[in-house]
Amino acid sequence: MMITGGNINDTTMMTAVLEDIRVPRDGKGRPRTRPDRVLADKGYPSKANRAWLRGRGIAATIPERDDQIAHRRKKPGRPIDFGDQQQERYKGRNVVERCFNRLKQWRGIAMRSDKFARNYRAAVCLAATLIWIKTDLSRPA
Repeated sequence: MMITGGNINDTTMMTAVLEDIRVPRDGKGRPRTRPDRVLADKGYPSKANRAWLRGRGIAATIPERDDQIAHRRKKPGRPIDFGDQQQERYKGRNVVERCFNRLKQWRGIAMRSDKFARNYRAAVCLAATLIWIKTDLSRPA
């Protein structure tokens, strides 16, 4: 999780978030730092993000915005394929959106009224932990 100012758009922070990922392995070894695939919404399909992902060999499932599709039709080039497989993968993105929705049920997180970023980060961590505990405990064993 990265906390930024309210006027910073998500697109500019995508690379920073992905560089900060560390996923522990099941056995021995260093944690993984590179995902196999990135799923993102229409807010992320910039040339810089796609080039960064391509340079690291990370597959992307990011739909293009309508204005980008129209611009691409005017110029010859390689269209970005968002066929049936990509659409099927993209269906998993709703889990992330539901998570954001659950977090924003907390008024302090939705309003972001904290004076300091560390306090806001602590509130997000607390809310995420409580949501995780409630979700995890409500599942049958």
